[in-house]
Amino acid sequence: MWAGAHVPPLLQLPELARLLVAVALGATGIAIALGGVVSFRRAKTTVNPLKPETSAALVSTGVYSFTRNPMYLGMVLVLFAWAVYLSSIWSLVGPVLFALYITRFQIVPEERVLDRLFGATFAEYKKRVRRWL
Repeated sequence: MWAGAHVPPLLQLPELARLLVAVALGATGIAIALGGVVSFRRAKTTVNPLKPETSAALVSTGVYSFTRNPMYLGMVLVLFAWAVYLSSIWSLVGPVLFALYITRFQIVPEERVLDRLFGATFAEYKKRVRRWL
């Protein structure tokens, strides 16, 4: 993203506006991601994305009532914050590529495991709550 910020066309946005929007997006992203971590800790289930098979509970309350992936959503928002701060159209490619990558190689495999672990409960949850927003 940083390298892309040096390739024209560059956006000419006022620095204060860029900073305010970037801080707002970044803070929102961090809050959403932390909300996901806190919800997992309260449910006494794993936060480790590399071991979804060790999930002890299906969390569907709190931040998980409006997104199935608040930690990844938070990361995307932080990347968008950085892209806004960099003020480059090309920097916006970073969060999009991250979202596509994490969906394909992390979220979809995690969901397969959750389907096996929680069956109909997870299927109903997927009907109620979108993957991202």
